[in-house]
Amino acid sequence: MAPMGIRLSPLGIVVFCILGVGVIYHLYAGVLSSRFASFKQKTTVDLRDLLALSMDAAVQGGREVKRIREDNTLDEKSKGETKEGASEKLTLGDLNSHRKMFYLIKNTYPNIQVNSEEHANAEGEATLWTRIIPEEILAKIPGEKEVPANKITVWIDPLDATQEYTENLRKYVTTMVCVAVDGIPVIGVIHKPFTGYTAWGFVGEGSNVAPRSSYNTNSPKVIVSRSHSGKVKSFVHAAFGNNTEILPAGGAGYKVLALLDSTDKEQEMADMYIHVTYIKKWDICAGDAILRSLGGQMTTLKGEQIDYSGSEGNLGGLLASIKTDHKGLVKRLPPWE
Repeated sequence: MAPMGIRLSPLGIVVFCILGVGVIYHLYAGVLSSRFASFKQKTTVDLRDLLALSMDAAVQGGREVKRIREDNTLDEKSKGETKEGASEKLTLGDLNSHRKMFYLIKNTYPNIQVNSEEHANAEGEATLWTRIIPEEILAKIPGEKEVPANKITVWIDPLDATQEYTENLRKYVTTMVCVAVDGIPVIGVIHKPFTGYTAWGFVGEGSNVAPRSSYNTNSPKVIVSRSHSGKVKSFVHAAFGNNTEILPAGGAGYKVLALLDSTDKEQEMADMYIHVTYIKKWDICAGDAILRSLGGQMTTLKGEQIDYSGSEGNLGGLLASIKTDHKGLVKRLPPWE
């Protein structure tokens, strides 16, 4: 018997059932579409989710970096020159890693600002985050940490140490993601593509890395950029004495990890990190956040906090330290413009 006592033929019953299924499908699809749209338009972001997403992005970008280096298909070009006059390299590793990292984050959270070292002319990817949060994060951060999306700036470096990458100096190479809220770095991820090692820190919540037991500030080991170690040598010796050991290295991510405890045999150890020239914020934001999560500091050479909103450059050089009197170190530095 059809609704309201209307008798239908067998064909009518089939048509009625098909129409009913169609109505149910469209109602269900509408509910899913509505839920997806509300997620896309959400005005707040859970920072715990964003940490897990950042780790996934760094790992996915790292896979591209590793694959292209091992296949020797770098397609090396020059983007121009740095402010110091050195050639600024660009490879297929940079571009492919950028595509993976940028679009994974941007497709998941369209409303947040994402700044990348590469802007390219790179085609987008329809990648979506699995929304799987690693157990190590759930163990340290049990609850949600919601903040307004318009307060967030994400800085990504799809391939830190491109020069060293082209020279096949693999230990220096990292991929990095940093999350800043109101210009203050709160989440940092540094991933080593060739070993699979990932360091992360969430200010006020926890980290999977730790500082070493002690640091020497009387006769310190100072890690600096290998691209202009000569410029920084006189600066460091004026501050800490001519016997100060200077470790030239590639990659800002690698240099920050040199200040932390590590079982990586290729990772050099240093007591502080000094940089005396212009540097981009995607190079240093992740390291700054990790140091902050452990009670360390990264400032300009004048001891000023670095603002990770606005322009991409940091003009004031930097001093990074942990478990030391950071203000005391700043006072020992000679004037530098």
